[in-house]
Amino acid sequence: MSYEPIHNKLAKGQTVLLDGAIGTEILRRDVTWADHQLKSRPDVVRGIHRDYIRAGAEVVSTNSFQLCRRAMNSHFRDEAHRKHIGPADFESRVPDLLAASVRLAVEARKEAAAPHAVAVAAAVTTLEWCFRPDLAPSEQQAEKEYEEIFGVMKDAGADLVLLETVNSIAEARAALGVTQRLGIPCWIAFVCDEQGVLFTGETMAQAAAALEPMGVTALLVNCAPPDDITAGIRALGKTSKVPLGGYAHIGRFDPPEWMFTTEYPPARYREVAGTWKQTGARILGGCCGTTPEHIAALQQLR
Repeated sequence: MSYEPIHNKLAKGQTVLLDGAIGTEILRRDVTWADHQLKSRPDVVRGIHRDYIRAGAEVVSTNSFQLCRRAMNSHFRDEAHRKHIGPADFESRVPDLLAASVRLAVEARKEAAAPHAVAVAAAVTTLEWCFRPDLAPSEQQAEKEYEEIFGVMKDAGADLVLLETVNSIAEARAALGVTQRLGIPCWIAFVCDEQGVLFTGETMAQAAAALEPMGVTALLVNCAPPDDITAGIRALGKTSKVPLGGYAHIGRFDPPEWMFTTEYPPARYREVAGTWKQTGARILGGCCGTTPEHIAALQQLR
């Protein structure tokens, strides 16, 4: 499989369906998300990917949110402390899990045997917490860390990178540069506030101006309430020349997990996604709290 069928659809102005939430869907199925369940419950992860494909998703994202060395290292005082109390396999754990996240998505694609083409997206977020741009590493350091992540996932069989919930242009630029060197397509999804502005105060116009000359494949907005996503897509649509997309969260973040709410059942979610399409979005999906039923509802927007 490759990215080409997705590229061709977007080039024709057609709608592409992204999948919905992975982590919150694991929780909804009464399984903890604490260790991504890539090794302990691969059947659950594979089953979620398979359900999204059968619901109509043409791009499935790997279960790899915040799966990076930086996040793992943050649990320890320093390297000496980690070596003192941490597991013996720590050095290989992150690349092993990243590869497993791709492998399970690829296996699910084969098992689903869908009549439509399905691409596997290496889903990666910011290196620090996605709602805190003030914590971000330097661009040089970010490039070094993304190089390992994207390289492992490309080698494992990912068809594209989906860099999601990005809060600053600087980190997006660093990551995109790595994907360009690796030769893998890259979608970048920003998180924005209710005005459609990045958490750094940067605008979507500035983001598009910085990233489109570098070769970003698509620009999206994600991990915000539906109305905020609408504002972000409208802001992008004023200047962007690449395919646009959006996928909202529904419910509320209840640290460390998710609070499921009922204000956006599939039919209502489809209605608001319809406004994104009218505004120019061609990639539609769901973020935290959405389910295969929400993605199935979006099929009516094709």
